[in-house]
Amino acid sequence: MSTPRLLVTASPHLKGPASTPTIMWNVVGSLVPVVAAAGYFFGFGALLVIAAATLGALLTEVVLGSKGSLGDGSAVITGLLLGLTLPPGFPLWMSFLGGVVAIAFGKLIFGGLGQNIFNPALLGRAFLQAAFPVAITTWPTGDENWWDLNPVQAALPLMGAGEVDTVTGATPLGLWKFERIATDAVDLFTGAIGGSAGETSALVITICGGYLALRNFLSWRIPASIFLTVFVLSGALWLLDASRFPSPLFMLFSGGLMLGAWFMATDMVTSPVTAKGCWVFGAGIGALVVIIRLWGGLPEGVMYAILLMNAMVPYINQWTQPRVFGTRLQEATS
Repeated sequence: MSTPRLLVTASPHLKGPASTPTIMWNVVGSLVPVVAAAGYFFGFGALLVIAAATLGALLTEVVLGSKGSLGDGSAVITGLLLGLTLPPGFPLWMSFLGGVVAIAFGKLIFGGLGQNIFNPALLGRAFLQAAFPVAITTWPTGDENWWDLNPVQAALPLMGAGEVDTVTGATPLGLWKFERIATDAVDLFTGAIGGSAGETSALVITICGGYLALRNFLSWRIPASIFLTVFVLSGALWLLDASRFPSPLFMLFSGGLMLGAWFMATDMVTSPVTAKGCWVFGAGIGALVVIIRLWGGLPEGVMYAILLMNAMVPYINQWTQPRVFGTRLQEATS
């Protein structure tokens, strides 16, 4: 008669039903309506930009990633999010290159999934912002038909794609920053505006992000603290001088704040692990967004705000560690 053996393993001993691929593919599914809204508002060209960025991310994952890493869905998320942060008429080869950089230098160079410091999609966009500043600040006028494509999109790599000679429009943030023209909050909320593909409908993005929060696939504290900080700070400035500062609703619904708050700042790898840390992290992002938008050289500041706070996450985790029962706070954090 064999004696039963006691199996001793390291904690945690309880495993949740949601695996990493389950969470990742749920995020992909929640982004499908956002992509569809981008196609509806900005046309076929926006879908091509998103597809090119996603293709670059996937091919890089296949070539440089570990075996089977494509199945976790993280590369798809990176490509979709990167494509949503780009102008609808962005050159396709640049979108593809951004996807390559996002995976290679935003994820794999750090060791792969779960080890990256910065959000890969935003790091890819930061590269494109630095490398191709003209193309990434060129926006459609809104007069195009759904099937119309910007001729620059089909340009060959390094063959004058940065020389944009088409008539361009302006984003709501650009209109306010340089001309003091405020876009109606209803248009911002529904998505009838210009800008990046992901600056679509705040309503659609909130519904999709809310789904992930209800499934506990993201920390609701991060978007809540971002929105609260932006609303309070911009609201106080608006009450102080409405002619110089935009309304808090404009600040909430314009630009990439909704997409960044729901889908990028909440990245589990690059956000704090403690509840208190999530509040600090979100508040820092919200404050930086307001500062950059109002006093910085660029109309938008969501990308830089999230990347800067990504760098602070190790320190936030250390500062907000809960006290271990039976120890002093200094002993728990040392």
